[in-house]
Amino acid sequence: MTVKEVLSELEAMGSPAIKKVLMNHGAREPFFGTKVEDQKKIQKKIKKDYQLSLDLYKTGISDAMYLAGLIADEKRMTKNDLRNWAEGAYWYMLSEYTVPWVTAESPFGWELGLEWIESKDEKIASAGWSTLSNVVALKPDSELDLDVLSAFLDLIQEKIHSSQNRVKYTMNGFVISVGAYVNPLSKKAIETGLHIGKVQVDLGGTACKVPLAPEYIEKCITRGTLKKKKKMVRC
Repeated sequence: MTVKEVLSELEAMGSPAIKKVLMNHGAREPFFGTKVEDQKKIQKKIKKDYQLSLDLYKTGISDAMYLAGLIADEKRMTKNDLRNWAEGAYWYMLSEYTVPWVTAESPFGWELGLEWIESKDEKIASAGWSTLSNVVALKPDSELDLDVLSAFLDLIQEKIHSSQNRVKYTMNGFVISVGAYVNPLSKKAIETGLHIGKVQVDLGGTACKVPLAPEYIEKCITRGTLKKKKKMVRC
């Protein structure tokens, strides 16, 4: 499919109601307001297409940028591609989901996650924490630097409440991910979450809530999913 064909299909799938909801969450014009489930119908036809994903992302249309992440070939994405995507991710559905998903599945997830969390740009820093959260959900514990992850839990315990708004949200998500997927650090993650307590994040007047880390990890235990690594994080 061409970019023009994809945009035409996305536009036909657009919904004013979905558009209004997404604008409340931070999306901006131009975009169509398509449901993710509808985007996946296009994804099934395309599967993976490296160049098309880059071209769709460059449109700046949120629906197309999200779909770009679904069809991206993570094995062909370069560090510069991923850095460009992080720079262009103007709201959290892109900066905390699309970009981190593809980055974590690429060969550069750990490296770029470490790079991005040092950024003073809120969107890039939050992309970094989300990327690291997805890396620990994918990689076996034997391939993770447990000392670094443990040090990050200490850092988050100290810094989370004074961090930037969306960085707080993704730091909290990192604690949850370590607790849910990294067996040797699960107990420490729960203790970190208990110490942190409730994390105050401005969610723009939406109905979204910030999960309490210990409670969320306990839900993983109840569901029987604790410490089961993922094969992929994109959804």
